[in-house]
Amino acid sequence: MEDLTAMAKRAKAASRALAAAGPLKTRALLAAAEELERSQKEILAANAEDLAAAKREGVSAPLLDRLALGETRVKGMADGLRGVAAQEDPVGEVVSGFVRPNGLRIEKVRVPLGVIGIIYEARPNVTADAAAICLKAGSAVVLRGGKEALRTNLAVEAALRRALEQAGLPADCVQLVRDTTHASAQAMMRLTGYLDVLIPRGGKNLIRSVVENARVPVIETGWGNCHIYVDASADVAMAAEIVFNAKTSRPSVCNAAESLLVHQDIAREALPAIKARLDEKHVELRGCERTRAILGGGVAPATEEDYGAEYLDYILSVKVVDSLDEAIAHIAQYSSGHSEAIVTNSYANARRFTAEVDSAAVYVNASTRFTDGGEFGLGAEIGISTQKLHARGPMGAKELTTTKFIVTGNGQVR
Repeated sequence: MEDLTAMAKRAKAASRALAAAGPLKTRALLAAAEELERSQKEILAANAEDLAAAKREGVSAPLLDRLALGETRVKGMADGLRGVAAQEDPVGEVVSGFVRPNGLRIEKVRVPLGVIGIIYEARPNVTADAAAICLKAGSAVVLRGGKEALRTNLAVEAALRRALEQAGLPADCVQLVRDTTHASAQAMMRLTGYLDVLIPRGGKNLIRSVVENARVPVIETGWGNCHIYVDASADVAMAAEIVFNAKTSRPSVCNAAESLLVHQDIAREALPAIKARLDEKHVELRGCERTRAILGGGVAPATEEDYGAEYLDYILSVKVVDSLDEAIAHIAQYSSGHSEAIVTNSYANARRFTAEVDSAAVYVNASTRFTDGGEFGLGAEIGISTQKLHARGPMGAKELTTTKFIVTGNGQVR
């Protein structure tokens, strides 16, 4: 296994140069975008090898979708870098300032975290996105991706490191761990004193492993058991369109809907309309007894496990509920705290839903698929935080900073 301590020490040294880099960060990000586009042939060739190997190993279709790149996705990665470059630099922002009666001037200033470690799965776009956001936030990053995407990640890392050197910054601001075994992930979790924070990005098992085993401080990103509740007053056509988009536009991502709740008063009208749309993508429904009574035997019985599942596939759990109270209670019991939506024409019910549902993003009459840094105007994001300390929701560059107090005096003593 690689010497991760030595890698983290290099990142620590690089982070000191990066903390004061100012406009060089923008130059590096723009150069990185150009390098990705120049290196497209090499990146796609590496990705083709990763895809071929993953198919031989029987990797599931949703995971293959996450792994696959094409010219459009490479361009999207480059555009994401340009988007981050165009954002205002969070480092150095004066969050607040005041002068004490004794003349001390106290400012609370936004500063980098230092060195960020990221453990993620088979999404090579994360390599570029994560590096970009960390660089914008003034922090060096140590990346540890999944084995399925190793060749692609190496090609992306090479482009990023070339761009850093072109801009006059240390290449070690971005480093990729080559060892993709469980041992390397465990070693990263123990790098106290070198990594300032560790961020897991992936499925439930990965996130739980990092949260439960890391000695390094962790920002918990969310797997998504996202719910849509169709209220009694909902517009049925709108509900069908929202559910269709949230479930089928890209089922392999964490903001895709996994659970549907429908009020009993509208269920006989809404469920057939929603199913008709979902049938276009051959979505498998797993429903409660009342759902099956309305939709017929083509709906499989839902189990307790179904209600808590993140399928990442064309599967949706469905339950008919008696009231808004029951819908909110169901979400409280089974949700991962990522994103939930209500479809309703009742202002009072919308207000109750947004107040009582305790998730990072709560929607009224819109798809959960908008929970994304780009859609929120943050540019690329490091992930969706579902915890309540430090950051919650899409984490852009500002969320990857901390603050310190700068105190200026004129000889004051206490």
